[in-house]
Amino acid sequence: MAVNSFRHNVGSSLPSRAHPSRSLLQVIIIFSVISLIILTVSRLGLSLWQADRVSDAQGWGYIFLQGLRVDFASVCWLWGIAALGTVVFSGEHLVGRAWLIILRVWLTLGLWVIIFLEASSPSFIAEYGFRPNRLYVEYLVYPKEVLSMLWAGRKAELILSAFITIGSLWGGWWLSGKLTQNIRYPKWYWRPVLGVIVIAITILGARSSLGHRPLNPSLVAFSDDPLINSLVLNSSFSLIFAIKQMGNEEDASKVYGKLADDNVIDIVRRESGRPLSAFTSSTIPTLSFNQASYTGKPKNLVIILQESLGARFVGSLGGLPLTPNIDELSKQGWFFENLYATGTRSVRGIEAVTTGFTPTPARAVVKLGKSQTGFFTIADLLKQHGYTTQFIYGGESHFDNMRSFFLGNGFTDIVDQGDYKDPAFVASWGVSDEDLLFRADEEFSRMHKEGKPFFSLVFSSSNHDPYEFPDDRIELYEQPQYTMHNAVKYADYAVGEFFKKAKKSDYWKDTLFLIVADHDSRVGGAALVPVSRFRIPGLILGDGIDAKRDPRVVSQIDMSPTLISLLGISDSYPMLGRDLTKMPDSWPGRAMMQYDKNFGLLEGNKMTILQPELPAESCNYDFATEKLTPTTLDETQAETALGWALWGSLAYNKMLYRSANTVVKPTIADITAIETSR
Repeated sequence: MAVNSFRHNVGSSLPSRAHPSRSLLQVIIIFSVISLIILTVSRLGLSLWQADRVSDAQGWGYIFLQGLRVDFASVCWLWGIAALGTVVFSGEHLVGRAWLIILRVWLTLGLWVIIFLEASSPSFIAEYGFRPNRLYVEYLVYPKEVLSMLWAGRKAELILSAFITIGSLWGGWWLSGKLTQNIRYPKWYWRPVLGVIVIAITILGARSSLGHRPLNPSLVAFSDDPLINSLVLNSSFSLIFAIKQMGNEEDASKVYGKLADDNVIDIVRRESGRPLSAFTSSTIPTLSFNQASYTGKPKNLVIILQESLGARFVGSLGGLPLTPNIDELSKQGWFFENLYATGTRSVRGIEAVTTGFTPTPARAVVKLGKSQTGFFTIADLLKQHGYTTQFIYGGESHFDNMRSFFLGNGFTDIVDQGDYKDPAFVASWGVSDEDLLFRADEEFSRMHKEGKPFFSLVFSSSNHDPYEFPDDRIELYEQPQYTMHNAVKYADYAVGEFFKKAKKSDYWKDTLFLIVADHDSRVGGAALVPVSRFRIPGLILGDGIDAKRDPRVVSQIDMSPTLISLLGISDSYPMLGRDLTKMPDSWPGRAMMQYDKNFGLLEGNKMTILQPELPAESCNYDFATEKLTPTTLDETQAETALGWALWGSLAYNKMLYRSANTVVKPTIADITAIETSR
């Protein structure tokens, strides 16, 4: 009785011999220390894996010192509120017992998140060149496709992740239960003091700075190698920061800095190469009339968008000998030697090729809300000229929101996986490229017989992890069969077989073809923008197209204006890419590249790179060695780059990128803004 009375009076539990007593704050501290150890060990492992690049950046000490800073901030964010809740709610009463369960769940899930993200980081880095970011989240929207891909090509990682999940959840729950078996609680008069201490440590630790801005990736960036900068972070911090930034990602001015809207418009108009007198619309700033080079009967248009086909895989571009068919075709048409993708995702390639839109640090417009209807595409333009417009895909067209975007912006017909009868081969991402292209041939023949001109976007998928394709089609480049290099060779085989059919068809003489990649595979490198990994093949084929190799620097956004001109379509449109039929051979060219949050503008061999919250940097690019050499900042090019980088966000947010006859209905927010301005 006396012992029980004593325990009640002091408000704590006496330690037992079996289990020493501790406070719940101590339990949180123990979990925090465990987390810091896990994050440090993970960073060490990743750094040893990338030891050459870490050494080149002279970053061993910096990575671990600043990495500890980031980890401590992450722990404060993760469990600071839990610590404050513990001070307020813990106790032997009903609320205290409920809080104990909540805290155990919180600690367990938090530990699992840290372990799981760090364990998945090597695979993500191998694929994208830096720690998990917003792409990690975007893929979660498509669990069927992603799980199918992982099971087909990465069974070991998938099984390991299941064991890691089960093990970390069980371990976290067991440990939290073990540590909370004999808890002592603070007296009431200590709680305000502890609360103030917890709040102070949480805020200061999470901010990790007494400056105006709290800790963010730019504050700990020190290298021109994006991977090395991401190693300073931990994957939890990197992912949460990316998710937070997704709320602001539609406005590039919050990433690179501000420039007056009129200045942005003046820059992109000037850099489009068109005379200023060509821009006559006040509501669509980049709308201009463009006279076609070809004056005959308008031709059909077929764009074959090749998945992940970087220049390094194309023999005729100095790459591996994996594309004998494209190499042979390159001798028969207009072949671009220095064509550059605008980004590293398929939707970014679709954005550039079908809309001519410039890249931004936001997601591609294919996936954004305001661009789902009324957004300019060449499909919509050609539809107005009487074309049948079509998208042909081997997988499920809802992936990456393609179906919604296409149907809302000029495409009238979609063929996807469910429309193939008895395909020769079905992989994780859909039917094989030969099924895709043979069906395309059937569609082109049908539409040609109907007598109307047609435009078709054909999007391949065989050259995508897990790189599945039919047996006995090609002589394998390497073993085992399902590898990236073999998949490239198979994709090229399918293109070759298609053109054997196309050249014998009735539609051949009336059709213009573009073979172009959406992006390179697994873009990465030590440069702020790995220019060589944005280089892709591009080939325009068709009756009347002279064979030539074009050495000028060109961008994916130049493809559509050039194609429209070659089709014989003279009209007004908002695209800012160059009509390459009208550019002199002496023009050095221009390309723009979005690499995560970095934006690069390449003009000839001169490049300026914009980074979030950091000054612009200028470089010289050596095409032979594929190296960037820092040079004195080119302020003129830096302003031009800023104009290009800001234009996409401005045009998207204010719905300025549309055809002349598109009627835009104002939203409630627009009406409110107008009324407020009055």
